Amino acid sequence: MRGSGGGDNRLDKIGAAAKKGSEKYLVLPVPETDFNAKLTDFGLAKAGPTGDKTHVSTQVMGTHGYAAPEYVATGRLTAKSDVHSFGVVLLELLSGRRAVDKGKVGVEQDLVDWTKPYLGDKRKLFRIMDTRLEGQYPQKGAYTAATLASQCLNKEPKARPRMSEILASLEELQDAKNASKDHRTLSSPVPRSPVGHHRQRRSTPTASPLPTP
Repeated sequence: MRGSGGGDNRLDKIGAAAKKGSEKYLVLPVPETDFNAKLTDFGLAKAGPTGDKTHVSTQVMGTHGYAAPEYVATGRLTAKSDVHSFGVVLLELLSGRRAVDKGKVGVEQDLVDWTKPYLGDKRKLFRIMDTRLEGQYPQKGAYTAATLASQCLNKEPKARPRMSEILASLEELQDAKNASKDHRTLSSPVPRSPVGHHRQRRSTPTASPLPTP
């Protein structure tokens, strides 16, 4: 995807970091670093469980914009909780907005609530795309990423894809982009040499200004 802040490589960098990372962590894009991905948590004000524990007993505090709804409700962490959080990251990449923005009005304060009605509609997806891209992005690729984000945000944890499946989808998206670039390169016409063109013009006989004897 193309645009400001290295937008052409947003999904590339996030996918590469996800490949190196662990399902225990969430990969977040940081605008100040040209969207280079970093491994971090998803903004909770307290540390997660240790050892074999899968949940915390106290109330969850922090950035609910990334947290899966079942985690907010029960305090129980699973791999699918991180999948939900990754879906929010994909929305940030597409929209150029933060998960929670108190500067917005109404439903637009929550990125998930605002974008969900548009994720499955190709004709309306442009409404949530980052305006800094100025429409210069592959629509098919954007819709594929939006569909993947929607799957990650499924309210039913078991219905969400695995991180390995998400990575495979992102790699397919990258392969398709590379194939498109290669096709454009091969189909580009070869420019004619200006030197050869001038030589051809000089070799063309011209009529003599002198009268024929």
